[in-house]
Amino acid sequence: MRIKTLALLCFLLSFSGCKKAPEETVNEHVEQNKTHDITEQDVKKIKYIDYILDSKTEDAIKDWQEYKQLETLVANIKKADLTYFTEDKKVLLLLLRELKQNLPDALKAESINSRILVMETQLLKLESLYSLSTTSKAELIAGIKEFLIAFSNLNFQMNKKVEFDSRVIEKP
Repeated sequence: MRIKTLALLCFLLSFSGCKKAPEETVNEHVEQNKTHDITEQDVKKIKYIDYILDSKTEDAIKDWQEYKQLETLVANIKKADLTYFTEDKKVLLLLLRELKQNLPDALKAESINSRILVMETQLLKLESLYSLSTTSKAELIAGIKEFLIAFSNLNFQMNKKVEFDSRVIEKP
């Protein structure tokens, strides 16, 4: 008798536990361009030291087309124009590979190569942050800041290299 009562009770509990009405699912629409609403003013608010190339370094890189493309990309990023990252990623990877391969002889040094590598890493990180739909505006601005700092440090290192190589020290 107890087993029948227990079985009946379990049977009733299992049916009473079923949902009578289907639960309404709330679809949260994630706005695709929510993270991409960065303005030029947001980028101008980023605080960092922006090193530019001096005239001797400009002369050393006058034929380095990949660097000129990179400068154009940086100028667009400073204007909050990140549309370069919507293109095929192969274009970006090709630019970075040729940037390293076509390095002028006057700038061939480990210090420059390491700065290029850091800048490349930050650029690829920024590209991946831009392509993610879950990236917040603050994360994207932080990625832009890291890339701009890396590019500025590359300029600084190139200036140092050219300046060091142009010094003439007389030995007594």
